Amino acid sequence: MKMTGAQIIIKLLEREGIRMIAGIPGGANLPLYAALSKSKIKHILARHEQGAGFIAQGMARSTGQPAVCFATSGPGATNLMTAIADAKLDSIPIIAITGQVPTSLIGTDAFQEVDTYGMTIPITKHNFLIRNAEELLSVIPESFQLAMEGRPGPIVIDIPKDIQKQQIEIKRWPLMKKKKKKDKIDLAMIKKMTHMIQQAKKPLLYIGGGIIHSGAEKLVLELARKNSIPVTSTLMGLGAFPPDDDLFIGMLGMHGARYTNYILNEADLLLAFGVRFDDRATGNIARFCKQARIIHIDIDHSEIGKIRRSHLSLACDIAAALKYLNPLIKRQKRKEWISFLDRMKKEHPFQIPQSSDPLNPLNLIGMISRIAQGNAIITTDVGQHQMWTAQIYPFRTPRTLLTSGGLGTMGFGLPVAIGAGLANPKRQVICISGDGSFLMNIQELATLAEENLNVKTIIMNNGSLGLVRQQQEFFYDKNYMASRFITRPDFAAVAKNFGLKGIDLGKERDPEEILQKALNEKGPCLINAPIPFDQNVTPMVPPGAGNHEMIGGE
Repeated sequence: MKMTGAQIIIKLLEREGIRMIAGIPGGANLPLYAALSKSKIKHILARHEQGAGFIAQGMARSTGQPAVCFATSGPGATNLMTAIADAKLDSIPIIAITGQVPTSLIGTDAFQEVDTYGMTIPITKHNFLIRNAEELLSVIPESFQLAMEGRPGPIVIDIPKDIQKQQIEIKRWPLMKKKKKKDKIDLAMIKKMTHMIQQAKKPLLYIGGGIIHSGAEKLVLELARKNSIPVTSTLMGLGAFPPDDDLFIGMLGMHGARYTNYILNEADLLLAFGVRFDDRATGNIARFCKQARIIHIDIDHSEIGKIRRSHLSLACDIAAALKYLNPLIKRQKRKEWISFLDRMKKEHPFQIPQSSDPLNPLNLIGMISRIAQGNAIITTDVGQHQMWTAQIYPFRTPRTLLTSGGLGTMGFGLPVAIGAGLANPKRQVICISGDGSFLMNIQELATLAEENLNVKTIIMNNGSLGLVRQQQEFFYDKNYMASRFITRPDFAAVAKNFGLKGIDLGKERDPEEILQKALNEKGPCLINAPIPFDQNVTPMVPPGAGNHEMIGGE
């Protein structure tokens, strides 16, 4: 049976279980689209390649499975790169398939030619430049394997147009057996870790996105409750531990609660599980948990000792390690340590607004939480709204917070919400955004309207780049340079012009009633929520300070 390279790609994607692909066609990938037109795979037409990459991320982040996006050569590929870099830093398995100029034109500065392979080396887990259609039979399955193996991450496959059109004889399809590497657990190290945990007076679990990627949330809960170990989470780990559990002390770091960072500063043993000691979580690393010995377990060996030296460490899957560790741990009450936690929570509580104003940012997020009843998938953009959401929204299960952690990409929220809605059609998806972030990928409202998904977008609108303005207030003598918007779009009207329902809570007598009605109705809707220009996210750890050296929030 003879098939073109493009037909082979589509067939192999079908065999991998891909049901949807987000992308935009162009001259260098039209053969791929011709083959896709004869497939049952649904194509989602994004309005910008960055949007396509984030739509794929929404699918992958919400399901834990690889997702695919397409782009043409040149600007198509370069537009994808922010989404690819974002996936690399947050360990998200996406497969980006890009068209390339014909092989005879590579290196000639042909129309819409860029070195996609070379440019994406630093921002991918692995990448490929295809030179022969035969390679596709191994590269496509290998890409899915690589994307999920060990620490997940993005793969780029750059395919010249002539290779997409090249015909070859297919005698048999590659076997679909997935190789799964078994972790070799150092049992002697596990026993040392057990002893260190049992001997500690004030141990603390510091968990991150690796817990969610590994599916280790139940094992972490078991360990914490069995040995009475408090738990703090990075932004990427929210949802991996019950927010209302007495042992949970919330998110640590730059915008963590005061009591959280104070408790961390007292720990004598830090169990760093599925984390990479990101600077937003640790603050000044030299001042981070100075009294604590550290046990570090992470699947990526390059993270061990990279930022903070550990006393004991394992480079392996955290779930595999906990399956050996948990049975060896004895039950302990740790009454003094737990009593200290309770005292810190009472002495340094997170400050909830005294005002009942529904458009106060924290009150607004509280309303969203009550209406959604913890069942929604929440996506955010990047900025003040993101931090307010992380501070008080009760994420009860993994993969219910989809946010850009490592790269901090504005424009992330809406297309990721579209991807999550496509992959989870029975779930409610709520995108919490800011006016600055939302304008970065506003064109994807057209994609949302076409797909008619149950996605609600709430814009916390303060007419500014809020987190930039806040830092200018705190650290740059209130020099509000280029952080305030002179032009203020009517977002509700914009939504209506895209064919969507638009609401402005600032024009409503009872914003909570209108919000509840909007969130409970099926279908897409954009909700503009005007918030005060000068509202700040507190507490905040200043640049260069230790986490215990916070400002505000008292």
